[in-house]
Amino acid sequence: MPTDISKTAHSLPIRVYYEDTDAGGIVYYANYLKYFERARTEWLRALGVSQIELANTYQQLFVVKKTEVEYHRSAKHDDLLHIHSQLIHLGGASLVFAQQAVLSDETLCHSQTVVVCVHKETMRPMRLHPTIRAILEKVHI
Repeated sequence: MPTDISKTAHSLPIRVYYEDTDAGGIVYYANYLKYFERARTEWLRALGVSQIELANTYQQLFVVKKTEVEYHRSAKHDDLLHIHSQLIHLGGASLVFAQQAVLSDETLCHSQTVVVCVHKETMRPMRLHPTIRAILEKVHI
């Protein structure tokens, strides 16, 4: 599952707050999914893809179909993480992202997430709008 994303398409700094940690002062494992979601959203926003506009203009939503996460080491309260994101597969209606949570130069965890484009009303998969696809093709490895 690990994918080399050293030449990442996007990096988002995230500070670990007290609310992100468990009783032992380490990041609760499920919070990495939140960090990865924020990073994907900010990466799309940086590309000019607003998920609100996607829904309102094209009647399309992105939904997570599958995610795999592997944890190596824990982050702690007040750590400054960098969440690296890269689009590693661009299908007709699906995207696959590789992401890493990095502290200094150490990968704490990594994930691979399948996101599917669905119709806003029916929630059935649909092909990406050509405008969105053209934007994503520019950053797909």
